[in-house]
Amino acid sequence: MVNKTIFGRGQSASASSAPVADTINNAGGKAYQYSDKHALAQIACTNTFNGTFYADAQANYDLAKKAVDNLKGDPEFLAKVAVYARDKGYMKDMPSFLCAMLAALDKKLFRKVFRRVVDNGKMLRNVIQIARSGGAGKVYNMSSGTFRNAIQEWFDKRNGYSIFRASVGNDPSMRDILRMSRPKPNTPDKEALFGYLIGKDVSVDSLPQIVQEYEAYKKDKSLPVPNVDFRFLDSLGIPDSAWIEIARNAGWTMTRMNLNTFARHGVFKNAEVTKIVADRLKNREEIVKAKVFPYQLLQAFKSVGSDVPFIVKDALQSAMEISIENVPSFPGQVYVAVDVSGSMSGASVTGNRGSATSATRCIDVAGLFGAAVMRRNPSADVIPFDTRVHTHSLNWRDSVMTNATDLAKFGGGGTDCGLAIAHLNAKQAKGDAIIFVSDNESWVDGGYRGQATKMMAEWSKFVARNPKAKLVCIDLSPIDNSQVKSEKPNILQVGGFSDQVFEVVNSFLKHGHESDHWVSIIEAIDLDAAPEKV
Repeated sequence: MVNKTIFGRGQSASASSAPVADTINNAGGKAYQYSDKHALAQIACTNTFNGTFYADAQANYDLAKKAVDNLKGDPEFLAKVAVYARDKGYMKDMPSFLCAMLAALDKKLFRKVFRRVVDNGKMLRNVIQIARSGGAGKVYNMSSGTFRNAIQEWFDKRNGYSIFRASVGNDPSMRDILRMSRPKPNTPDKEALFGYLIGKDVSVDSLPQIVQEYEAYKKDKSLPVPNVDFRFLDSLGIPDSAWIEIARNAGWTMTRMNLNTFARHGVFKNAEVTKIVADRLKNREEIVKAKVFPYQLLQAFKSVGSDVPFIVKDALQSAMEISIENVPSFPGQVYVAVDVSGSMSGASVTGNRGSATSATRCIDVAGLFGAAVMRRNPSADVIPFDTRVHTHSLNWRDSVMTNATDLAKFGGGGTDCGLAIAHLNAKQAKGDAIIFVSDNESWVDGGYRGQATKMMAEWSKFVARNPKAKLVCIDLSPIDNSQVKSEKPNILQVGGFSDQVFEVVNSFLKHGHESDHWVSIIEAIDLDAAPEKV
């Protein structure tokens, strides 16, 4: 029999009917250009303005600026993308960028987005820094007009406790923000706090209670440790005994984010507190209350050092099992194609930023998606691929963390996104859904030059055999193109690495049949809704 690998490419009617690629991606391979709206949504949920495997920080900024400029005539959509990227994608930089852009485009929309996006001190600093830099266009005077009014409202809606907690951090500092925006305090304790934060002499007794406790502790380390951000305390050079008390009483999120800090200060030498920390991390009620999602736990697990004891690391795995209970069970036979190519291993999922680069890579997140889907869908078939399909012995009964780690060990070669579907076609596989998790930078595609991408051609063959099947492509890097034509009712393109992606995928697989399903979800956002948190 003739070798179908050599002579079968692109020869069937179903494959040849696939649309011709219309652009070139960063890796030099053929691709399909996203619509303007989809491109912005994709970039907003993945871009951190840091370098990635195929693009440096400047290139990613240029990509974002182009996507926004293409939609300046539709500021309402810009506003909805900003809200979605913050509320559902848990992004920081792109929502801040979009918010700053809107200040010059539509003042009413800017105020709505500012209320929704600027939900903590970090986001306040982000938006101001971007606006002042001129990176979002016009350079703004924060002491007057649109921005000052928005910042004033931000302070009005927060009590002294939350403002003080938000004051940690720089670029700009809270002192700078107060001096440039000149908000008018609406309570006596806020008036005293504003003076305190800009360096004025104020009576300690007039300050919010938490500030009084902090100032007292600075003078006398034998007093109870105040409930302030750990960064306030870290700068004081407090003794290890104080850190033990901080760990004993910390909230869930603070605990997750500071395991290495606790280890550095000898917390885990105390067996009682070590057990308290471990029990807190795997406490179901605390996990639900903190709205934990799997990516956060993966990040924590990968970043903990050798000084963090096994009981704490094991608690993170238990927390992961609880967090994925919200991952849906998808209908029918599902295949999960996990990109394990070199570009996925060589790039942090949040971008490369020197010493601050996250230890969590794109391949780690892809492995997590695959492992989570398999855990909730025992019949799912996980297909790791680069320039070949890798065999594996993953067991859905194993922990998600274990399977995610094992998946991330595969591969390292080039990227051939069409290979996984070609693998299924070679077996004449039946199925209801194929889910891809990739950076979408496929380039091993030579046989299809001038035609459709290999992935689109192979999908055309698969869907001809499985006419009700759906294809989902989860993109982890900021790009404005894809390996498949997204304007198809049976194809979903979605970007990002938050748990919201699971919900979007589930909705599409069960109910969604319209083209640009993800864009439709964003367009349905109510900008007048109250912020989810203050």
